[in-house]
Amino acid sequence: MPLSEQEQRLLDEMERHLMNKDADVVSAPRDGQTLSYRNIVYGTILVLLGIGGLIAGVSSGIIVIGVIAFLVMVAGVVLAVTPARGFAAATPRSGEKKPKPAASSSASFMDRMNDRWDRRQGDR
Repeated sequence: MPLSEQEQRLLDEMERHLMNKDADVVSAPRDGQTLSYRNIVYGTILVLLGIGGLIAGVSSGIIVIGVIAFLVMVAGVVLAVTPARGFAAATPRSGEKKPKPAASSSASFMDRMNDRWDRRQGDR
């Protein structure tokens, strides 16, 4: 059953709002810091090398290789979750304008959605 024009517009608006919110969540810094994709890639490579070394150490029976490979894996995980160093430069300076928060637009969107829901419930 095809959607009416109004339902299609509402669905499109909800999709845009969801995409904007997802982008905000993904790019939101944690405690003033954000993860670096470069660190994540390098950490993942170290973990994969460590797994390979661990398998080689266990299969050859040389415990030292396994221990070193495990330490490489731990270093890879630590590197992957380490926040970026230069994040402070990305924050607005004292003379620059701060971006307008999106909370006001989401509140009005949710208010409109609640009003529509109440109207539909009243029609039944």
